[in-house]
Amino acid sequence: MKSGAGRSKARPPARLPRRLLQAPAPVAFALVCAALLAIGSGHAAIKPELLAANLADLTLEQLSNIEVTSVSKRAERLADAAASVYVIAADDIRQSGAATLPEALRLAPNLRVARADANQYAISARGFSSVLANKMLVLIDGRTVYSPLFSGVFWEAQAVMLEDIERIEVISGPGGTLWGSNAVNGVINIITRSARETQGVLVAAGAGDREKATAARYGGQFGAAATDGRFRLYARYSEQRHTASANGTEIRDASDHTQAGFRTDWGRPAQNFTIQGDAYTSDIDQGVSPAVRRLSGANLLGRWNRELGADSSLRVQMYYDRTQRDQPGAIKDVLDTFDFELQHGFRIGTHHALLWGGNYRHQRDSVENLNPAALALIPPNRRLNLGGMFVQDDVTLARGINLTAGIKFEHNDFTGWEYLPNLRLAWKVADEHLLWGAVSRAVRAPSRVDRDFYSPGRPPFSVFAGGPDFVSEIATVYEAGYRGQSQPALTWSITAYHHDFDRLRSQEPSPAGPMFQNRIDGAVDGVEAWGTYRMTNNWRLNAGFVRQRERLQPEAGSLAIGGVSGLGNDPKQWWSLGSSLELGSDLEFDVNVRHVGALPNPVVPAYTAVDARVSWRLRPNLELSLTAKNLFDPRHPEWGAVPSRAEIERGVFAKLVWRM
Repeated sequence: MKSGAGRSKARPPARLPRRLLQAPAPVAFALVCAALLAIGSGHAAIKPELLAANLADLTLEQLSNIEVTSVSKRAERLADAAASVYVIAADDIRQSGAATLPEALRLAPNLRVARADANQYAISARGFSSVLANKMLVLIDGRTVYSPLFSGVFWEAQAVMLEDIERIEVISGPGGTLWGSNAVNGVINIITRSARETQGVLVAAGAGDREKATAARYGGQFGAAATDGRFRLYARYSEQRHTASANGTEIRDASDHTQAGFRTDWGRPAQNFTIQGDAYTSDIDQGVSPAVRRLSGANLLGRWNRELGADSSLRVQMYYDRTQRDQPGAIKDVLDTFDFELQHGFRIGTHHALLWGGNYRHQRDSVENLNPAALALIPPNRRLNLGGMFVQDDVTLARGINLTAGIKFEHNDFTGWEYLPNLRLAWKVADEHLLWGAVSRAVRAPSRVDRDFYSPGRPPFSVFAGGPDFVSEIATVYEAGYRGQSQPALTWSITAYHHDFDRLRSQEPSPAGPMFQNRIDGAVDGVEAWGTYRMTNNWRLNAGFVRQRERLQPEAGSLAIGGVSGLGNDPKQWWSLGSSLELGSDLEFDVNVRHVGALPNPVVPAYTAVDARVSWRLRPNLELSLTAKNLFDPRHPEWGAVPSRAEIERGVFAKLVWRM
């Protein structure tokens, strides 16, 4: 669902020397080996006391004390969270050289991120990867980034100023009790810094052979008192260059994206307020006439936090979000979302945290069918309501043993009431060692595509007909995990999981045409593990590994047109390695390696990608970095079928960041 031809607005970024970009793998390998030898020979000269103010310099004990909020909707130590959760910190993003949000998400070993072209990504956890993946819930500062068209995320419309991100919490596994339907295989919670933490001026500018980006931010305050408000204003602009297929044919998917926004925070810790908003517009080449797909949107969010006592707190949040999508030759879609959420938490006796709350979401989705002879959504306009209540209790059963039990009852307009229970048991085996297990039920509610999509848009629907009886997909999930700190320098986590799926989407023949029904069942089993090891105060290593098996099959009597391939395309395993090294107080060298196994249908070969970054702190407030992406590989595909799929090319990106 992308790009186009005949664009003049988004000019390609200036190319870096082609001889550098086209260096053969042996030469690139030799250069990296030389760098590693230089690092090794200079290692003894590195002073252990040289510590900069970033995550790489935290002790692992400090790392384990990082707080997360996505697992239980309250602040808790990462080391105590009874879930498979990985935290991408702000300095992880900076040291990776990531230029876009999906690139930053590659840092989470429990996520599968595949780039389909210049703009589209297939991002998922625990299977069902697709550019239209529908089993991951994504939030940006508490705002659900969700399209009721297909129950998923249009990643090409999501842009965040990376310098403002505080952390990204990635949960692999269900989160329906607290977050509702569609949090089936995981939750991605993107949390930006408060306005108090982004005071002053920041300007960032980067350019490479594949992309360029500029961003500026200004933070100030309304008064001199500690409780007075702080604010920030930001604007960013980025361009992506066309990708090409294996034979060198330009795919015509260049894009540009402009976004601006603000955030204000004021009050005391006992009572504080946040108001923030964003607006964006993006043009993406389509490669056909008319040539440009246009996206735009704006949102406004308000949040109030109040401490009602030593062990009680209240949170109220509201937001409005409007998105517009002009897909030439298909549809124009305007979606208005109004969302309200309330939660109250308190503590009584051995009940460590009793949390309850509710939410209501109203969406007005208005579609203009541009080519009903080919496809249409019928009816074109819908009003969708989603609401529910949840309660969750965290109780201490014995010293070091906690039980978390919760349930959410949620109502949607397609299937009525759904129930989403969750049971977790955690045992603190020893200090910094947690053994946990969980059983959960999660739901993927129907989307408009499931019910309302027809091709052609007028009878007879010979190609496809929406499924008027399509119901929710169901997952029953069993998990067991262990998180520990085996020694002061080593922390690690391992999780085994089993997902039982019922009523997955299939395409069945019918008198009206091929129709969506719920006739596929199956299971996904796997193990995911990651760890961090600090070689010295200045050198940190990390690694991650996922191995999984999918067993999906049509139920008895199903004809399942196309089989199970329409549910996603996933490798059996992937792994990653990373190194972050400080060569003194002003120089950093970072390497990230990822390997992804082959995809079965359509076949995409396995690949290994190496990204390397060198940064120099020219002045205390000025940093210059150079990132080489896909260092050993001129190009490789990550998604799609030949011959039209994009090849992801080697690239170099230089960036300058100035703070004042």
